[in-house]
Amino acid sequence: MASEELAQKLQRRLQLEESGAAEGEAAAKGEEATGDEGERSCLTASAGAELSAKLCRRQDINEGAAQPRRAAVFNPYTEFKEFSRRQIKDMERMFRLYDSGRDGYIDLMELKLMMEKLGAPQTHLGLKNMIKEVDEDFDGKLSFREFLLIFHKAAAGELEEDSGLLTLAKLSEIDVSIEGVKGAKNFFEAKVQALSSASKFEAEIKAEQDERKREEEERKHRRAAFRELKSAFTQ
Repeated sequence: MASEELAQKLQRRLQLEESGAAEGEAAAKGEEATGDEGERSCLTASAGAELSAKLCRRQDINEGAAQPRRAAVFNPYTEFKEFSRRQIKDMERMFRLYDSGRDGYIDLMELKLMMEKLGAPQTHLGLKNMIKEVDEDFDGKLSFREFLLIFHKAAAGELEEDSGLLTLAKLSEIDVSIEGVKGAKNFFEAKVQALSSASKFEAEIKAEQDERKREEEERKHRRAAFRELKSAFTQ
């Protein structure tokens, strides 16, 4: 009798322990699930906040309340290797000429003045479309890098025939007049001739330097010969 009662108590205790373990496991899973949900909620909130911050910054940039972030270093000579150093210098001079605000940008009104000076005035919408075509940072104005993109796209044939930017590139004559190929039929023929003459130009510079060195050597020899002759007469 005592053994049966003891067996029942042991069985009862085992059932209680198994039940408690099951409840504990369920509770643990519930806590883990709650933790996962909390983590997912936190990540979602974080992603939402980041997107919201980006959208707010974009709106501030569009409204002129903030300046877009620019790359720390921009080297036109390494990025636009299709142009010679002299060509880039000429583009830079033109850019500075029309950057009347001296802020490193050509804004809508400055572009309007540029096109009028080039003899190809544009409508307000046309000017906005010109900027939009190369405006990589969406600030509504042209940086020097974006200004170079105009000539890059023109030389690569990436501009539409009725594009205001193509008109700007043709009328600027940066590559045509400076490189001495004014007789070219159009801008693209001039571009090809200008690029092919870059090495020729460097060779001419070197030839001039060599000629100056040769003339200097001749002058030194003549002076030495004169001193020798003079010393012979004075002895």
